[in-house]
Amino acid sequence: MKQDRGKSVNKQENLGGSCLLIDFLDSRKRQIAILIMAIFMPISSNASLTCKGRFVNPITDVCWSCLLPISIGGFSIGKGSTPRKRDTKNPASPLCMCSKGTPPIPIPGISIGFWEPVRLVDITRTPYCMVNLGGVSLGSDMRKISSYNRSYGNRTVHNSFYHVHYYVYPLIYWLELITDFICLEQSTFDVAYMSEFDVTWNDEKLQSLLNPESILFGNHIAQAACGLDGAAATVDMPLDSMFWCSGTWGNLYPFSGANADHIGGVQNSSLLTTRIIAKMHRIGLAQETSTSDGSINGAICRKSRALKIKKSQYKLQMVNPASTSKGIGCFPIGLSDMLYSSFKEYPYDGQDWGYLIWRKKNCCAL
Repeated sequence: MKQDRGKSVNKQENLGGSCLLIDFLDSRKRQIAILIMAIFMPISSNASLTCKGRFVNPITDVCWSCLLPISIGGFSIGKGSTPRKRDTKNPASPLCMCSKGTPPIPIPGISIGFWEPVRLVDITRTPYCMVNLGGVSLGSDMRKISSYNRSYGNRTVHNSFYHVHYYVYPLIYWLELITDFICLEQSTFDVAYMSEFDVTWNDEKLQSLLNPESILFGNHIAQAACGLDGAAATVDMPLDSMFWCSGTWGNLYPFSGANADHIGGVQNSSLLTTRIIAKMHRIGLAQETSTSDGSINGAICRKSRALKIKKSQYKLQMVNPASTSKGIGCFPIGLSDMLYSSFKEYPYDGQDWGYLIWRKKNCCAL
């Protein structure tokens, strides 16, 4: 009986070993099959969506030379990080006067102009992925996953859809690098906008309620004129009069995450960053802060709400997946992405982007 039990145990062990071997071979076959399917499966951005990103390092990722040029009246100090001095027009006189107190009394001051890092933007394929906050995910919704489609044959299509997050990011004031300077935006860090909660971000009909004038610019003539804006942005500064253009990046309308002319990830992310700035202006959450009016109690004494974007008062700097601080630094809206897109888009880690927004500020320092 003991011998029979020993034989049965040995048989079970042999059977168990055989089953393990069969399971191992089956798993290897499944892995090989999956590998073959992955090789021959059409490439799709929805195949593997992960939240990637990192925190912005104020020391290494921020181009602090983008603060320049600093102006005192019509005199400028420094040239910034770009090859050419790119700046808006400043008041001619270094002296200014703004009324303060009750009753209002004109108080003299100094007319100062500088570039300030004030906003941060995520461009991501994955819903609720906070790229500039270390790649943390706040949730998931498969119905809101972004996409990129490219087809060839009788018809060529390059369209994409991405989500955008907009942060209030007054970096200089937040880090207390400069204290007691009245011209700085004195606010705290905040997540001001997430496209996942905006029903108009992927609805063209609802978008038309915010920007009904877009119907005027959806034609070949208006788009061809944007070539002038692209040339101006590449040489110096964009044209504020051509507010429907985003230079070489494409059409500023509609204010949504859909792009029918997706040329590359860097070009598309730069365009969507400009669109969210324009959208913030349209809904009354952005201001015009640059001016050449240095008259008594003029525009230099206050910030005014602007429902139309003033492109020349903004510069962008890429901070994710790689920073442009050691290269071109910051660049005006509409600049050809050929000047800063090298090695800024790559598989897995390099398909979501982050931009630091620099805004020109003219003020009367009292």
